[in-house]
Amino acid sequence: MRKSLSLLIIIVALASGAAIAEPQQRTKVHRIGYLASASGLGPLEEAFRQGLRELGYVEGKNIAIEYRLAQGKLDRLVDLAAELVRLKVDIIIVQSTLDAFAARRATTTIPIVMAASGDAVGTGLVASLARPGGNVTGLTVLARELSGKRLELLKEAVPRLSRVAVLWNAANPDKARDLEETEVQARALGLRLQSLEVRGPNDIESAFRAATSKGAGALFTLTDALIITHQSRIVELAAKGRLPAMHEQREFVEAGGLMSYGPNDADLFRRAATYVDKILKGAKPSELPVEQPTRFEFVINLKTAKKIGLTIPPELLVRADKVIK
Repeated sequence: MRKSLSLLIIIVALASGAAIAEPQQRTKVHRIGYLASASGLGPLEEAFRQGLRELGYVEGKNIAIEYRLAQGKLDRLVDLAAELVRLKVDIIIVQSTLDAFAARRATTTIPIVMAASGDAVGTGLVASLARPGGNVTGLTVLARELSGKRLELLKEAVPRLSRVAVLWNAANPDKARDLEETEVQARALGLRLQSLEVRGPNDIESAFRAATSKGAGALFTLTDALIITHQSRIVELAAKGRLPAMHEQREFVEAGGLMSYGPNDADLFRRAATYVDKILKGAKPSELPVEQPTRFEFVINLKTAKKIGLTIPPELLVRADKVIK
């Protein structure tokens, strides 16, 4: 009798333990959609994943990330966004303004977090920075407001500069707005702009030939997926044409470009993870204020300066956050 009672107690205890353990084993795995115009994953995506890890999210344990990359083909974005919606992801992360528009076209209910969009208010993605409304929130870069500073630094590096060639993707309507603001800032600095419109990779070399033939003294890039995808070729052609170039992202300078000034993109992508955390814990994207960059960096590549025969003024060098020697 005692043996039977002891056996019964053990069975009940084991059953109770299993009942307690079962919910613990059934940790909810949140599905995150990652939509980008880019051709591949890199340091920025790793910064986003690092931000998630710091908040306790581990891929394969409590989150799963579904990547959809357009490989620089912008016409694919809407279909890729629709795929993520069909997968019923909990949140969609987007890298740029165009990515955000594609995601919003695909869904008005799934939260969309911008990791580094352009002017989110000016383009109509959100109603305001304080109260975005709708299902879109995240971080906005406001690149247009930085155009003046970037042109100013470029002019300091090339004191006699008068004509600047601007390389931009004419198939991206958001970049047309950037060009307009850049023209305003250029006039204030006494600079003339030469528009180098490209719509695909086959246009890049002819754009550089046009810049050289018309006497451009420097290059200024307006970054988007197309420009980033062909970063190496752009940097190579600028060096070949001995064109001092100003870029928005430090990755261009690390790849051989001359200078960059802009937000710390890795910091933006890490901060995007905090939006994911808040939304998964119940926050509404319509009520999460859109953030602006807080960290900016100025990077100079002295090896490239030497290669194109340019001497960077010492007073400009001391203001750089990083100098590649």
